[in-house]
Amino acid sequence: MSHRAMILGAMASGETQVEGLLEGDDVLATARAAAAFGASVERLGEGRWRIIGRGRLRSPDGVIDCGNAGTGVRLLMGAAAGYPLSATFDGDASLRKRPMGRVTDHLERMGARFDWSGARGLLPAILTGGRLTAIDHVQSVASAQVKSAILLAGLNAEGVTSVTEPEKSRDHTERMLRAFGAEIDVEDHGEGWLVRLRGGQGLHGATVSVPGDPSSAAFPLAAGLIVPGSEVTVDGVMLNPLRTGLFETWREMGADLTISNRRSSGGEEVGDITARHSALKGVVVPE
Repeated sequence: MSHRAMILGAMASGETQVEGLLEGDDVLATARAAAAFGASVERLGEGRWRIIGRGRLRSPDGVIDCGNAGTGVRLLMGAAAGYPLSATFDGDASLRKRPMGRVTDHLERMGARFDWSGARGLLPAILTGGRLTAIDHVQSVASAQVKSAILLAGLNAEGVTSVTEPEKSRDHTERMLRAFGAEIDVEDHGEGWLVRLRGGQGLHGATVSVPGDPSSAAFPLAAGLIVPGSEVTVDGVMLNPLRTGLFETWREMGADLTISNRRSSGGEEVGDITARHSALKGVVVPE
């Protein structure tokens, strides 16, 4: 969510306000990249950031160093591919070993060009973007990163870009695109989704409050369930149904788990989750 808020804020026209940004090294690398691509990026306080986008990305003056951020570099490549620019992407020793072809191959199908300093599909890479054409992509394995990169490129491609998934992957990009003003169609397709996005759409600045991560919230909530006399509340947790399977399993186990103050933020539903000590029973967790 934090990566996406930074990237969409840089692509959009006007001011984007972000609260609750995860200020880890990966996201800070994406923040530096957003600034290098021409956005004004300013930290206002703990987790509070302001991004002023110009409605387009420009060629950066130096190398885009994404550190160890796999999500950051793959989404940034997709976003940058749609603009007539040149950018060199690199990362640390670990990121240089991770495959980029799963994203760049599809961006090249759309018309982007990648030049590799070493082995094809491994960083560093030079992107030449612009003049993209929409594609219809059918994923063999559901991947939110691949889907997101194609959709971000599709914003500035000619035609309607579509991604078909065999099963549902995280839809944070689709939800946040709507929050930034994009029109995007999502319909059920078997066990997965068919996502369509028309090219030539502009984004406008938005206010994003990054929800609490359900995976991180799980630990204090689990402690509340198993320690006698406990009651633990975690505020502002994301309730995206693709992320809350653990909470459903806990309820099947007999957990006293309540959700209050449901609200929307950045296209996502969030709420405050309270866990109370419970007499739990074993269950079979479905695949």
